[in-house]
Amino acid sequence: MNEVSLGIKKIGGNNPSYIIAEIGLNHNGSLDIAKKLIDVAVLAGCDAVKFQKRNPEKCVPEKQRNVIRETPWGEMTYFEYRYKVEFQKKEFDEIDRYCKEKQIDWLASAWDEDSLDFLNSYDVNAHKVPSAALTNDSLLRKYNETNKVIILSTGMSNTNEIEHAISLLDQNRLILLHATSTYPCVPEELNLNIIPHYLSKYSFPIGYSGHEVGLQTTYAAVALGAKVVERHITLDRSMWGSDHAASIEPQGLIRLVRDIRIIEIAKGDGIKKVYESELPILKKLRFI
Repeated sequence: MNEVSLGIKKIGGNNPSYIIAEIGLNHNGSLDIAKKLIDVAVLAGCDAVKFQKRNPEKCVPEKQRNVIRETPWGEMTYFEYRYKVEFQKKEFDEIDRYCKEKQIDWLASAWDEDSLDFLNSYDVNAHKVPSAALTNDSLLRKYNETNKVIILSTGMSNTNEIEHAISLLDQNRLILLHATSTYPCVPEELNLNIIPHYLSKYSFPIGYSGHEVGLQTTYAAVALGAKVVERHITLDRSMWGSDHAASIEPQGLIRLVRDIRIIEIAKGDGIKKVYESELPILKKLRFI
């Protein structure tokens, strides 16, 4: 497997999994909540936090713009809501400053070309292609032109669509994430055996973006070879918002990172040997 560099960290090979805490829109438009979630990711030992960036003018279909939505700020159109939760330059400048202070990487998924230009003005190590954009050839080509590492998420996509998207990107700077875009996703639809399949098929690192409830299946993804792990995080799963129910609360994130690091150690090098700790038992119990 080819290694990909994210800042000072190497992805792939025998390197530890790169763990991304997906904040997404779980900040609910509040910079204060965003900072608290960054603090949680730092405390847990994550490698990065991730946000989302959209230009509502480009990303909200006309038929949805005037749909009335109940929000914590009262009734408003979906178009108004999208602007309410969308961070702008002032907020991202502070996120950039705060993450540097806390010594944690940050990146974001751009849902349109304007947003990608915006994010590319920051000194981030990578850009994330959301699953919804996997079939947007124009946007994929623009991602490729940034010369940054590209993390491609594959939810809601079939094999032909994924192969085509890969063909538009520099595979020396590519990380592919297996994903199922259901929030939350039931275990029957996680299809984790795609991970070793991709590992045997591609030379670039393979990862996992999970939207399930619980931690067990994310551990399984690591055991199966995922070298990037992304899970949504929240301060409280009962908070208002579409992604909170499929997110991990602070104590769960701490357990997730801790146990992934134990799994990585326990996987070993795959070479069978007799350990020194076994020798007294060998001497005591083996007859011949």
